[in-house]
Amino acid sequence: MDDSSLILNSEEKNFCIYGFGLTGRSVANYFNRKNFTEYLVWDDDKVLRASYGFKFSKKKGEKFFSQHLDETDYIIVSPGISLKKAKLRKKLIENKDKIITDLDLFYLFNPRIKTIVVTGTNGKSTTCKILEHVLKKNNINVRLGGNIGKPVLDLDLKNEPLVIIEASSFQLAYSKFIRPDYAIILNITNDHLDWHGSFKNYIESKLKIFSNQKKNNFAFINNKMLLKKFKKKKYESKLKFVKPEKCKKIKKKIKNDYLNSEANEENMSFIYALSKILKIREKSFINSLKSFKGLPHRHEVFYKKNNKIFINDSKATSFEATLQSLLAFKKIYWIVGGLPKYRDRFNLKNVKKHIFRAYIIGKNTAFFQEQIKNLVPYTISKNIKNAVNNIYKNFKSSKNMEGTILLSPA
Repeated sequence: MDDSSLILNSEEKNFCIYGFGLTGRSVANYFNRKNFTEYLVWDDDKVLRASYGFKFSKKKGEKFFSQHLDETDYIIVSPGISLKKAKLRKKLIENKDKIITDLDLFYLFNPRIKTIVVTGTNGKSTTCKILEHVLKKNNINVRLGGNIGKPVLDLDLKNEPLVIIEASSFQLAYSKFIRPDYAIILNITNDHLDWHGSFKNYIESKLKIFSNQKKNNFAFINNKMLLKKFKKKKYESKLKFVKPEKCKKIKKKIKNDYLNSEANEENMSFIYALSKILKIREKSFINSLKSFKGLPHRHEVFYKKNNKIFINDSKATSFEATLQSLLAFKKIYWIVGGLPKYRDRFNLKNVKKHIFRAYIIGKNTAFFQEQIKNLVPYTISKNIKNAVNNIYKNFKSSKNMEGTILLSPA
């Protein structure tokens, strides 16, 4: 009997929920609906524990929960909790084989539900929202959740919808039973290395979406390095290697400036490849995308006036995420800065000619100054208000008052 059978068939299910944020609360609510009574909850944050009514005495506090980790059958860990940094890290590491996620519970208790799982370093949320829009416009019963919107265990599954799940590397790192019908890895670049420990570990977490797939499932990738790993691991699913060229002719027919931008080229190529598998007619695919509006803070054009475009791309929290916006426009007044990503490095070789001037904000100005000096002109503005004032001064002194004002902090 495998682990999944044990969870589903055991009469005395014994669980611990570690982390009581949005995901942890959704797991507890799910257990309550299922009439599971054998579970304990813990969060390292004392204030958070108290705010949700968990008042632990010395007898039933941290020590009690820690000891119970040895006795429990399964530990549901919330995404983002690092085994290296958690308060009860020693016990969690000792019981690592028991750790599962809310995604695992979703698959174990909903084996008939068809799913699309989207992961990757950049573009996950946008891709998921475009997918949801296309499917709804083509009269497909669909739900969206996971790392975007509702946790998966909170989704309404009436009439067995097709469920789109945005999965982060944090969720996938601990998952054991996830099995998408359609699994998509958009891209892989250095990210969250402080959490995963290495790029290799980060990649392995993403590849988990293929591990339990069967012969009738589909895997979508566009990266040659991932292609080699896919073949080496001999996954069972049908591989679809996505080529952006196939979508370029279609893009020209889509009357939507947001989707026709270079920033969405990769996202659109995956969605188009999946639409063919789902047997969505090309004409319907094109028509459905005309009404799609972009997500807030993601390459969001929120104001245009007198040849000036203002773009809010504040969700771009790594250089790779910012790169698409830098490629898409010219004469850019670039507002950049904030908290640098661990081991992130800027490569401005192909975009420096697009940048008129950079305006560095935030407390870590030295890091960003080091990344762009000798490549593009820059001003240390400290905050957004100063950056905008400095840009305005440039406009006033310029004969040709035009350009793109881009907030993309990288």
